[in-house]
Amino acid sequence: MALDPVQLATFQAVIEHGSFDAAARALHVTPSAVSQRIKALEQVVGQVLVRRARPCVPTAAGSPLVRLGGQVALLEQEALESARGALSGRAHTRLAVVVNADSLAGWFLPALATLPEVVFELHTDDEAHTAELLRAGTVMAAVTTERVAVQGCRVQRLGAMRYLPVAAPATYETWFAGRDPAAAFATAPMVRFNRKDTLQHRFARTLTRREIDPPTHFVPASASFTEAIRLGLGWGLVPEETARADVAAGRLVELVDGHHLDVPLYWQYWRVESTALSALTAAVRAAAATALR
Repeated sequence: MALDPVQLATFQAVIEHGSFDAAARALHVTPSAVSQRIKALEQVVGQVLVRRARPCVPTAAGSPLVRLGGQVALLEQEALESARGALSGRAHTRLAVVVNADSLAGWFLPALATLPEVVFELHTDDEAHTAELLRAGTVMAAVTTERVAVQGCRVQRLGAMRYLPVAAPATYETWFAGRDPAAAFATAPMVRFNRKDTLQHRFARTLTRREIDPPTHFVPASASFTEAIRLGLGWGLVPEETARADVAAGRLVELVDGHHLDVPLYWQYWRVESTALSALTAAVRAAAATALR
C-alpha cells in the first residue's frame, strides 16, 4: 500500500516540532486531525512510529520515514522554486546539518556563506555521534568520523582536523615541566568539552599506554574551552590553528613537542538529487580542502 503524502508530511511535522499540538499549529489543522493521520500511517506501516514523549521522537520503525519525509519535502520545495523561478534573491530551501563544535567554530561556517539562497538549521554534537542524527532523519548532512555510509547516504572524506596538547605556562610548570608524561597526565587537571569528548583520553593513552582519570573540568563551548585552558584550569587538546597562534603569543605551551592527535572527518549526506544539497557538498569540500589536513 502506497504511503499517503499528507500523512507522511504530518508525521515529519510531529517529529520536527516535537508534539502533536505544535505540528497542528504548523500545519493549520486540529490536533485531532494530526492524531488521526498518524494513526492511519501507523496502520499502513503496521508499526508504532512515534514515541509519545516530550518531545515526540521516532521509533526505530519511524526513523526511515522521517528521512523519507524530509527528502520528499526538500525535492518538492526545489521543484516548486524551479517552476516559479528565482524570487528576488530570497532564501527558500532549508537544509538541516549537524557538525562538531570545533569545525563549526573554525572552517565550516565560511562554506555556508557561499550559499545565500539556502537557509540552514544547524545542530552540534561530538563528531563521533553526529551520524546518529543522520540515521534518525533529523538532519540531511553531517560532519562525522564515521567513514561507512549511513543507509541512504553518500560519504566523502574531508580530511583530518589536527589537535595539539596545550596548557597555560603556569599549568605546564606546575604539572608537566621535568616530569615523566605518564605521571603528569595521570594527575594534571584536564579540560573536556563534555562527557562525549574522548580526545584528551585518546591522546594521553598514546603516551601513557593506560587509562587516566585526573580531575576534569567540562566546558561545552569551543571558545570558552580554549579560554579555560588559557586561564589555567587544566590542559586540553585545541585545534592546531588556534593552538599555534596562542603558543606563538605565549598564552599557551605545547606539552609534548612533535605529538598531536589527528581526527579524520567525513561528509555524509542524503542520497537524493538535490541542487541545494549538491551545492552545499561542493562548498563544504572546498572549505575542508583549505582547512583540514
